[in-house]
Amino acid sequence: MKAHFGVDRRAKVIHSVVATAANVHDSAVLGDLLHGEERDAWGDQAYQGQGEIIKEKAPKARDRTNRRYRHRGVVNEAERARNRKKSKVRSRVEHVIGVIKFTKVRYRGLAKNANRLFATCGLTNLYILRHRLRTA
Repeated sequence: MKAHFGVDRRAKVIHSVVATAANVHDSAVLGDLLHGEERDAWGDQAYQGQGEIIKEKAPKARDRTNRRYRHRGVVNEAERARNRKKSKVRSRVEHVIGVIKFTKVRYRGLAKNANRLFATCGLTNLYILRHRLRTA
């Protein structure tokens, strides 16, 4: 099983979750992760070349996915630097996912494991919001 997350970078909460079989590529579920109100769509290189899907699902969003910086052995330092800046934003989102402890799947079948994942994401959002209220 593979879990795909859509996270709000400002509020740092998970707004969409998709559970798929492990052989499904990340870019196949990008449309399900977007809710339509995004202004920016951040992603790693797995989402490269998905600009049409981003425009279709979230027309106001700018495509901020990492681009290939090495082509035929030549390194494009400018693109590499842009990817590094994008990764700094993405790393803040990854902290939200880091709250969830991933282990092996517990049940047989994708539906049961997906249900457990959805409940875990809901509890993670509560944990993050509670932690933010304590520190404010």
